[in-house]
Amino acid sequence: MAKRVESPSSINTFKQCKRKYYYNYIKKLPTQGSIHCVRGNIVHSTLENFYDLDLRNFTLDSYPTQFKISLQKELIYQWGKYKKELSELNMSKEELKPFFEKSMMMVLNWSDHFLGELNSKLVNSSIEEAFKAITPIREKEYKSEKHSIRGFIDSIHNKDGEIHIIDYKTNNKAEMKQSIKLQLAIYALLYEETHGILPDKVGAFFLKYKPHMIEVNKFMVEEAIREIDAVHTHTSTSELEEDYTRTVTGLCKWATGQCDFYDTCKPRG
Repeated sequence: MAKRVESPSSINTFKQCKRKYYYNYIKKLPTQGSIHCVRGNIVHSTLENFYDLDLRNFTLDSYPTQFKISLQKELIYQWGKYKKELSELNMSKEELKPFFEKSMMMVLNWSDHFLGELNSKLVNSSIEEAFKAITPIREKEYKSEKHSIRGFIDSIHNKDGEIHIIDYKTNNKAEMKQSIKLQLAIYALLYEETHGILPDKVGAFFLKYKPHMIEVNKFMVEEAIREIDAVHTHTSTSELEEDYTRTVTGLCKWATGQCDFYDTCKPRG
């Protein structure tokens, strides 16, 4: 049985609940969209496209305001671009409004960090030069043939010779869960396999709060390889539903929603 090409998301799904992995990645049952997923895509697209700004009319007297206005306009544009996905959620304008407002708050919070970095480069540079200096590699796909895994990295920064990998998070809490740490360790593995060196730091930018960075070391990468190998070993051995056990937790069903496969799985009988 051939190895399936995994992702940080599929690896974490397997660790959370093997039955959920089975329904999602083997049986490929349909999943429902969610406002959290769509909003996350909108915010990611906003920050990715922000760096394509035309700066010809930006001035030293008003560039902070100009950047913030441009960022707000980009979010509004992206929100409209995802109109179809938003309409499929069957949410009213009143229900969508707080998600839009929180998204705006997130990108404006991000802009404060962006302007801090820009200001540090403006001492001996023009706005265009400083902007270019802090522009990261964005939404870059990496693949590992050796470990049969792939992933898209949100942002790769060269900070005075150090490589920093950042993943944007729209979570309500700034909590570095093990699933996030594993995702970042996999990104470090993918970067090393492609470029021959480990990144110096990886981190999650919790957009409501601030970035949380971790120093990269060989141990975290080796642990990521063990987790990837464990999934490949299991999935290469069997594709029978009974070999993918349920893990019944609060993530099966909660006050405002449930797992996409709750009705199929019937975890509580």
